[in-house]
Amino acid sequence: MNRYSSPLNFRRLVITLTLTWLGLFVLLPHLMVILTSVLTPDAEHLVIWPITFDNYLKVFEPIYAGVFWNSLLMSGITTLVCLLIGYPFAYLLANMSPTMRVVLLFLMVVPFWTNSLIRIYAIKMILGKKGIVNSFLMFTDVIDSPVQLIYTDFAVIIGLVYILLPFMVLPLIASFAKLDTSLIEVGKDLGASPFYRFIHILLPLTAPGIIAGCLIVFLPAMGMFYVADILGGAKSLLLGNVIKNQFLVVRDWPFGSAFSVFLILLMAGLLIIYNKANNYIQYKGGLDDENL
Repeated sequence: MNRYSSPLNFRRLVITLTLTWLGLFVLLPHLMVILTSVLTPDAEHLVIWPITFDNYLKVFEPIYAGVFWNSLLMSGITTLVCLLIGYPFAYLLANMSPTMRVVLLFLMVVPFWTNSLIRIYAIKMILGKKGIVNSFLMFTDVIDSPVQLIYTDFAVIIGLVYILLPFMVLPLIASFAKLDTSLIEVGKDLGASPFYRFIHILLPLTAPGIIAGCLIVFLPAMGMFYVADILGGAKSLLLGNVIKNQFLVVRDWPFGSAFSVFLILLMAGLLIIYNKANNYIQYKGGLDDENL
């Protein structure tokens, strides 16, 4: 028996199982959603023939423009807050000892051992009128009566940041790990100020991690309907809330599917932008290296 046949057969088995899994649980559901999005809604059978593209036209109706803008705004604010917190945190982690870095990364990942829905309910208890925040502010005489923190956009953003912050930190840590610190030292020796070194050296070198982290945070933030439901009530709607309501409340599966396909296309567009930006950054980096 050929000594290479066993590893080759094992590799084929792994590839076959992986492709089968992806086909059944990724490709097939997406194809079903795409097919449903072009069917006609029906109260009795949920979907019926004939094929129609009216569901996609409804996505662009003015009534959903406010929801789309609100989703973009809240996702953008969430991404910005995660970046402002995650960037210095990732920088500190990258400059710590390996042991301390592992400990802090472990502490950051530990909350993921608990279901995110339970953690959002914990945030609701913390921000409630009798929660920790209001109790502390009243104890210190900062306020005389409880402040309405829950069921606001502020609460939704806090919940989204809490859930998605690690997804910003991890790509940034990877960028800092690849960082050539000698370039920063050269800039320092040449008299560049800390701000100049940050803008012209550190920021461009870590730009791929920034772009990747922003995409990983921005896209899921638009679809986390349960965060908006629990912390924002009926006041704060994301695109995920519209999709959920179409499937579970209105029972308009074709329109909900069309909205889902729209979100997938939006995600694909952002990934293309990321790829173009990453290639441009690498191209500019190559030109800079040639000019040194």
